[in-house]
Amino acid sequence: MDAVTGSGGDGSGGEKLTGRNASMQSSQSQPQPARPVAETRPTPVDDPSVGRHSLAAQGLNPSDPRDVKPLMAALGLTEDDAAEPTAIVPAEQLREVATQLKARGFMLMDTVGIDYSAYSSSRPKRFAVLHNVYHPDDHRRLFLRVWLDDGEALDSLYPVWKSANYLEREVYDLMGVEFVGHPDLRKVLTPDDLEGHPLRKDFPLGETPTLFREGRFLDPAAFRAGLSGQQRGLTGYRGELRRGQGEDRMPPVMPEGGPK
Repeated sequence: MDAVTGSGGDGSGGEKLTGRNASMQSSQSQPQPARPVAETRPTPVDDPSVGRHSLAAQGLNPSDPRDVKPLMAALGLTEDDAAEPTAIVPAEQLREVATQLKARGFMLMDTVGIDYSAYSSSRPKRFAVLHNVYHPDDHRRLFLRVWLDDGEALDSLYPVWKSANYLEREVYDLMGVEFVGHPDLRKVLTPDDLEGHPLRKDFPLGETPTLFREGRFLDPAAFRAGLSGQQRGLTGYRGELRRGQGEDRMPPVMPEGGPK
């Protein structure tokens, strides 16, 4: 049985524990080993040792991590007036800008060409090539717009991002923009003997069927006739149904209660 005695011989006046209680008190008073703490690496935004000037030099905004305006300022780019964050890049600086973006962790997602020859307002040049770059960690997205005249070539981004291979071939095929330094610049959608580029505004879509490599074709006149209801065309759908006509030729529907 555990014993509890009064004040000890040292005159301390405290209780003295013996037996099991004494052993419990001894084990509780011994220091416990510290638990290992997982190592965490502060991000540049969270690191208090990094000032706002250094963050701006890295193209980061502490208050809004997805804001790319500091990034454009750090790269010396001019912001374009567009619905999405877009920077205007001179053609001779494109590859250098892409190299700096890759060093910051950006990846190339898409490349498209645009013909502004029939646009409602004037533009610096007829064509624009847009590169869509994205950062997978902080989800920043930026479009790089390069203005080009007809016949003006552009440096390929294949040496920076290998994903530019197919993307630039498509722009070359459909828009006619040549990319200098591309390892295999050839058509990817249209036949080799097709003259012209189908996505240009001056391509004779109304008179020439658009042929595709695997044999499909789009005849514009028949396509428009199918939509207007003059004939089925390539759509298999008569546009007169949109005007509330032709209900007698409605396609069969599922019988009531499901298939029999």
